[in-house]
Amino acid sequence: MNPWRPPPPASTACAAGPLRWRRTPVRDEPDEPARREQPQRPAVFLDKDGTLIDGMPCNADPALLKLRPGAADALAALASAGYALLVATNQAGLARGYYTRTQFAQLQAGLERQLHEATGVTLLDFLVCPHAPAPDGRPSCLCRKPAPGLLVRAARRHGIDLARSWMVGDSLADVEAGHRAGCRTVLLSDDESGAPTTPLRRPDARAQNWADVTAHILSPTPAS
Repeated sequence: MNPWRPPPPASTACAAGPLRWRRTPVRDEPDEPARREQPQRPAVFLDKDGTLIDGMPCNADPALLKLRPGAADALAALASAGYALLVATNQAGLARGYYTRTQFAQLQAGLERQLHEATGVTLLDFLVCPHAPAPDGRPSCLCRKPAPGLLVRAARRHGIDLARSWMVGDSLADVEAGHRAGCRTVLLSDDESGAPTTPLRRPDARAQNWADVTAHILSPTPAS
């Protein structure tokens, strides 16, 4: 996939869909200012397919969900260390009609329930881009990773300090989205092929499993 470039003005209309997923359809809403009543907090943004769960990008059946080994314990450790946890996921299957919003909402509820039952972890938010990419593979909106829209909007909504936050994903698109938003990044992949093509796609750390992810993020001298 080619590195993301901001779409031309005519394409920004595709960003009109809600950047924050809800279980019922909502009308477009204006960006919210960051919450100032409390100090901004750090967060870990999590890709869904191939990162948090075993890669099944077109699955809409909660019964088939399977957390990646070590993911639940890692998230519990991150939450205990003070990190807010948010999923940020591209779901072009919604635009392509592979599953409905209702079906995906049921999948989301199943994933959140599985996490909570496993370790008591509660996600702060579940951020979804429902748009398909442009014909050339690049985002046709401002929320599809590697665009940073999901992360930036969440930071405004929840008072998140992006400079102290991390994006964890299994693709260079996740890395680029994190860097464009101002986060540090971990690439969770055991595939060493495919060198980053731009500095934005160079992860701050690489991990082969969730134990490595936790070690990188919680290290007193994290990668930079």
